Amino acid sequence: MKTTNYTNILVIKPSALGDIVHALPVLPSLRAAFPQAKLTWLVRKEFAPLLECTEGLDEMLLFDRKGMAKWFCCPRAFRCLCDFRKQLREGHFDLVLDLQGLLRSAIFAKMTGCSRRVGMKEAREFAHLFYTHQVDRPDDSVHILDTYFAILKSVGVQSCSSDCTLTAPIAAQDSIRRKLEAAQLTPKKFLVLIPSSAHAYKCWPAEQFAKLAEAFHRQHGWEAVVVGTESDRSYAEAVRANTDSPVVDLTGQTSIPELVALFDQAAAAVSNDTGPGHIALATGTPAVVIFGNTNPLRLGPYQRPECVVAVDPEKRGIEIKDTNPAHRIENVMVEMVLEKIELQLAK
Repeated sequence: MKTTNYTNILVIKPSALGDIVHALPVLPSLRAAFPQAKLTWLVRKEFAPLLECTEGLDEMLLFDRKGMAKWFCCPRAFRCLCDFRKQLREGHFDLVLDLQGLLRSAIFAKMTGCSRRVGMKEAREFAHLFYTHQVDRPDDSVHILDTYFAILKSVGVQSCSSDCTLTAPIAAQDSIRRKLEAAQLTPKKFLVLIPSSAHAYKCWPAEQFAKLAEAFHRQHGWEAVVVGTESDRSYAEAVRANTDSPVVDLTGQTSIPELVALFDQAAAAVSNDTGPGHIALATGTPAVVIFGNTNPLRLGPYQRPECVVAVDPEKRGIEIKDTNPAHRIENVMVEMVLEKIELQLAK
């Protein structure tokens, strides 16, 4: 594709939380290449607060997935879709990058009317048919971020950076400070645990998280803090039930910006492969993400093997998920997690 000095760019990456975190380095890379351009990000409204913790973004285009879900039979949902299409058209974008790579996101790209719509040739659900320019997956890496970098390079971005640190707004920082005081927690003296996930096969047993909490309390005197959504409270209860060491339950009590602020105040974080865990990594806090059958080479922290705990993480190939019983998350031992965290703390 001929390099152009783009001035109005739309990035399409509406979900999910962890996937958006993986895509965030696209922002500073675009900003460095096109410093005068207006950068807009299409995102599901429930994940928009994450983008409030970034720099370099000019505008968000909110996708109300639930509001449009039954557009084909619900007049209100159809109107919502029509209004969204109007917003897309009125954006007058001169470049659209579809990082989601699904039929819906590709249709959104088409709805903009933009003459330069870029996505991956291997995009699923025939999404590539809606792109004006298709990009091949790089041969030298399976990581999703290198795929995004291939898209950027195809539009003239010469230098791609993997750095993109999240910073919580002042209001979120103040809120977390009050919550820590209420729980009698000292900054940099507690461990954040994220034992839940949307998928059961991604959940390390709560009993293992409990043993981990005990080990850090014994070695460092840290209390453990469990976070998650309101529906994740059972995981926190299971962790507390399996240890005599102190565990503070903050499930359902932290917004996305407050999570960013919490991780910034934590000594370390341990998480399943889920959105909040990837947020922890993006704050620069010592953290590890535990992987089961999901391939960390593709969806793990980028070029940070010290943050990955898994069985044979370097031998997974290119698939997103495998069925090898040896890779199941239950096979990850507490000692493996402890070793990775202690290595980071030693630095």
